Amino acid sequence: MAAPRKYPDEFRGRAVREVRSTDRPIAHIAKDLGNRKEALRGWVRQAEADHGERDGRLTAAEPGLEGVIRGQQRRTTVPEPSAPPPPDLVDRDFTASRPDQL
Repeated sequence: MAAPRKYPDEFRGRAVREVRSTDRPIAHIAKDLGNRKEALRGWVRQAEADHGERDGRLTAAEPGLEGVIRGQQRRTTVPEPSAPPPPDLVDRDFTASRPDQL
């Protein structure tokens, strides 16, 4: 489930339209709106991708788009229990020559 958005879609749309319609820097527009410039820059880039003006970024309408799943990492490789263990290539010897020896 996606996290709730801090800003409504109308606000995002108005901010993106203002960036695209004026020659003012994004940082100035973001300051006037009380927003961070990097967030506004991301909104503009996403709007460009949604309208087909930018390549290399997924559009919001793509089916199957999922966010990051937090939690325990999935194990992708599971060894076969009956398989022999890998060979010890450095010939380590972990036997003690006398008791209580480090």
